[in-house]
Amino acid sequence: MNVALGGTFDPIHDGHRRLFERAFELGDVTVGLTSDDLAPRTRHVERYVRPYDRRKRDLEAELAPVAEAHGREFEVRELTEPTGIAVEPQFDALIVSPETRDGGERINELRAERGRDPLRIVVVEHVPAADGERISSTRIVKGEIDEHGALTPDRDGRGTTRPE
Repeated sequence: MNVALGGTFDPIHDGHRRLFERAFELGDVTVGLTSDDLAPRTRHVERYVRPYDRRKRDLEAELAPVAEAHGREFEVRELTEPTGIAVEPQFDALIVSPETRDGGERINELRAERGRDPLRIVVVEHVPAADGERISSTRIVKGEIDEHGALTPDRDGRGTTRPE
């Protein structure tokens, strides 16, 4: 099975790792990594996103051991539009998170318009942080949590989230 998934992946965290694991359980994986131009347009909040080449390097380093553990191949390709690579005919499944499910459905609409079979949409649930809220790159960048969802200690070292 040929599996697609996409994102900005900056920084990579345990929620992303769950997506990667599920993708490699299903088949060979192609990851669409948002271009420098697209990345800011796909964020729910405005924040700095590292350059594509640095994100790609880190992403490949994360994917390699997971692919090897499952005996799978992977490729990272640049995404220049939100529907990205998943409209291409070679894919069988698309890995999404709950908030990107609608985008997956839109991709299947585009595939149908092009006479292609629909993708199997596989929704992977979020990974909760220690406070019960989901792990996200934005929360990591804001200093609330680390990549594993542990709360970042405040200045008093109590392990509580910093006030905004």
